[in-house]
Amino acid sequence: MDKLLIQGGQSLRGEVAISGAKNAALPILCASLLSAEPLNLTNVPHLNDIATMLRLLGEMGVGVTMEGVDGLALSGAGLNNPVASYERVKTMRASILVLGPLLARCGEAKVSLPGGCAIGARPVDQHIKGLQAMGAEVKVEHGYVHARAQRLKGARICTDMVTVTGTENLMMAACLAEGETIIENAAREPEVVDLANCLVSMGARISGAGTDVIRIQGVDKLHGATHAIMPDRIETGTYLCAAAATGGDVRLTRTSAAYLDAVVDKLMDAGCDIVIERDAIRLKAPQRLKAVSLRTAPYPAFPTDMQAQFMAINCVAEGVATIRETIFENRFMHANELMRLGADIQIEGSNAIVRGVPALEGAAVMATDLRASASLIIAGLVAQGETLIDRIYHLDRGYERIEEKLARLGASVKRVH
Repeated sequence: MDKLLIQGGQSLRGEVAISGAKNAALPILCASLLSAEPLNLTNVPHLNDIATMLRLLGEMGVGVTMEGVDGLALSGAGLNNPVASYERVKTMRASILVLGPLLARCGEAKVSLPGGCAIGARPVDQHIKGLQAMGAEVKVEHGYVHARAQRLKGARICTDMVTVTGTENLMMAACLAEGETIIENAAREPEVVDLANCLVSMGARISGAGTDVIRIQGVDKLHGATHAIMPDRIETGTYLCAAAATGGDVRLTRTSAAYLDAVVDKLMDAGCDIVIERDAIRLKAPQRLKAVSLRTAPYPAFPTDMQAQFMAINCVAEGVATIRETIFENRFMHANELMRLGADIQIEGSNAIVRGVPALEGAAVMATDLRASASLIIAGLVAQGETLIDRIYHLDRGYERIEEKLARLGASVKRVH
């Protein structure tokens, strides 16, 4: 099993390009199920989760062709197997995103209940409730969701909680439903907007994406399209945090600060100087950061996917910060590993109190989930001596060539087998 070996103490300096967004690419790949015509995508990141989704789509009969460095052509003309098996789904929760489009196009779907990172409950009941409101017959048996509907009917759906994948699943299903579907309490994340833009380019009639009420007028069929995946805002935020923690000066290209207001504001509160360009962000860090408290909440508030990275920078910042996690109940698992490096963290329910220390010390640590992996890398970059991070397969699910990009910025990072 691969590990990451980091020699700490180097300030990150230089320029690196940000990849396409994993959390936008995954639902957009599933949109290929909605049409028999080709969907051509660019800026697709090379990640394990993307490869898993492509294998899953291939098993269903979707044709997949690589085009250039970051391009894909997907053809749903051969779709003949509306089944997502446990073997394929168990490693990736986003696999549930095939449920809506399969049901809408094939009239049936059999999808295994998903796996993924162990950061807390992410139930699929909102997906099922919405599809039932649209006339689907849904049963959960032997670990699989079985859904049938001759043709889905438009409906008014109000989710009990804000759910990104639930919003995306129901939006895709509604594109081919008969009549109008209204999704209330919809997720407002930029990745939802990116999916909506792709669907509109395929002929869908969608309004309100990016607000908490999305309206979809169903159409008889969708056609092919070309779409560029948005830049990854979480990868962007992670590299900004790594530069901030190490007292660095970096410029990130092929990205945008438009989706990162809450993160940029907190980094500026911590003492960083940030310059925003049209498709780039430059950050200059002070010698030592100031501690910043935060509370995670659905977009446009502070993202839960950046909580672990900010815990890492608060570990070496001046002062005391309180981090409140409101999205996932198990998302402080990285705290114990950070403490192995010398961090001063106290967990009280859904709050973490982080007292900054002058320095961290390298040690062997273990990644527990995707974003926890990123926090350990940031801590390892500032720690004195050597840090060895085990179970980095989590990293490969969500960060493209992270050791190469960090090395380009001057970090001493290498993958060991």
